[in-house]
Amino acid sequence: MTDLPLAKANRIITGALAQAKEMGLKPLGVVVLDAGGHVKAFQRQDGASMLRFEMGAGKAYGALSVGSGSRWLHDQAATRPHFLTGMVGISNGKILPVPGGVLIKDKKGTILGAVGISGDTADNDETVAVAGIEAAGLIAQKD
Repeated sequence: MTDLPLAKANRIITGALAQAKEMGLKPLGVVVLDAGGHVKAFQRQDGASMLRFEMGAGKAYGALSVGSGSRWLHDQAATRPHFLTGMVGISNGKILPVPGGVLIKDKKGTILGAVGISGDTADNDETVAVAGIEAAGLIAQKD
């Protein structure tokens, strides 16, 4: 497993929040997990409502769990609701199948972790997650 340096995790957060400011989004929580699903970094903007950490972490954890962005999990709801119910159950409720969880990869395609963002619309959360990853010089996989 390749390590995700703290400096890169913090750069992801900085880049995501800069994009959110440019877009005029609501206050966000941004969680960066390493490839093992452990919290590497987190920031919650002033004014962000409660549960932003838990929701962002759930989006990122879901992405890591299936090796794809959390949008993929969300899209499965229409045709495979039992799959999603099972995933949430076996993860002890750690997975939130909503867009906004994006895989972080290096240039070789190795998964380094995932970022999960919560606070605005799911589409906007996902957009700023991608922007943050790219600002850190890494590759984003949202689906």
